[in-house]
Amino acid sequence: MQQASLLPPGYFSAGVDRTDPLVAQAIEREKARTRDVIELIASENIVSRAVLDVQGSILTNKTVEGLPGKRYHAGAVNVDAVESAAIERACALFGCRFANVQPHSGSQANHAVLHALAEPGDTILSMDLNAGGHLSHGAAANLSGAWFDVVSYGVRGGDGLIDYDEVSALARRHRPKVLIAGGSAYPRALDFAAFRRAADAGGAKLLVDMAHFAGLVAGGAHGHPFPHADVVTTTTYKSLRGPRGAIVLWNDEGLRKRINNAVFPGLQGTPSLHIVAAKAVALGEALRPEFADYAHAVLANARVLAQRLRRHGFDLVGGGTDTPLMLVDLRGKGLTGAPAARSLERAGIIANMNPIPSDAADLKVMSGLRFGVSGATTRGLGQAEFDAVGDWIAEVLEGLRASPDDNAAVEARVAAAVREMAARFPTYR
Repeated sequence: MQQASLLPPGYFSAGVDRTDPLVAQAIEREKARTRDVIELIASENIVSRAVLDVQGSILTNKTVEGLPGKRYHAGAVNVDAVESAAIERACALFGCRFANVQPHSGSQANHAVLHALAEPGDTILSMDLNAGGHLSHGAAANLSGAWFDVVSYGVRGGDGLIDYDEVSALARRHRPKVLIAGGSAYPRALDFAAFRRAADAGGAKLLVDMAHFAGLVAGGAHGHPFPHADVVTTTTYKSLRGPRGAIVLWNDEGLRKRINNAVFPGLQGTPSLHIVAAKAVALGEALRPEFADYAHAVLANARVLAQRLRRHGFDLVGGGTDTPLMLVDLRGKGLTGAPAARSLERAGIIANMNPIPSDAADLKVMSGLRFGVSGATTRGLGQAEFDAVGDWIAEVLEGLRASPDDNAAVEARVAAAVREMAARFPTYR
């Protein structure tokens, strides 16, 4: 007598449209939403079809702990080849000796490095969150803030730039174990040599978090953190145009075991191997000559948008940008971030509210808007399009300023123009 199947019909063959219409419809709605808007979220990009396909591959089924060739589970020959390729490509792309490609996120990559380089209770020196730092660099609400004694540096009140003399003075005074350079909303190029001098002055290891500008580094459109940094972390999405995840990079043989052990077993168990495979694909794409063209286009587009917003009278933190992102201080326009972001979204332009240096506004509203151009550049928008986008942003926000309770007519007019532009730059079919 044949045993009844324990699986529902079509388990190995039916698509999500058959098995879960709710999720399938949400995906289709999201595809439609992104088709008709211009995404300027600095942490977003648009992956290739190859990266998208790999993330839904059979590799999602495999569990392996450890590193290639040193696994705790059998049956790893194929995933070892994939992870080894990702490691080799990361090292080739960024010119370093060692890489760990397993971190699930940028925060976990940063936590792993801190775990490797410092002990709980040690001092770390990092950029204040409101000045453009990142939660995982020691913010009070984050685990890193609970683990370590955090000293923060900020930016100058006059120009919004890092005062490297202040960073060196803080390093000498507090003797941190780790000095962190980089953040989530600082738009200007970092002086890696100056950070190295500050780290040496305080006897610290230098960690550079290049998550937002890694693609520019890979494409030769931004200065390189090596050889100044001891360790570099980056997410693999944002300007690197890969899947959601992160990598850790370094050159010192003496750090290899400490960093690898901090990732596993220190913070994570098995890596997400379908994501590791997608990282390998994206890193391979970034090694191609055309990626350098993309990186330079991102920087050019960011500067065009920043300049356009300044012409419309908006204050930009740091005066402009050397990265894919920019931070607009709305206080001079009498606006706050949350209602500004909502009005822009209704007009088809997607951005996020963000704190600015010395922000006194409530965290539910904030005083800034952060814009990033990586995804829209992938889509094909060029400098002429970003000039227009800058005009539309100004039109919506000036409309909101003039009529905070009813900006619908302006939003509708801009949304129609946005849809027309977006239709010229299709993505996934």
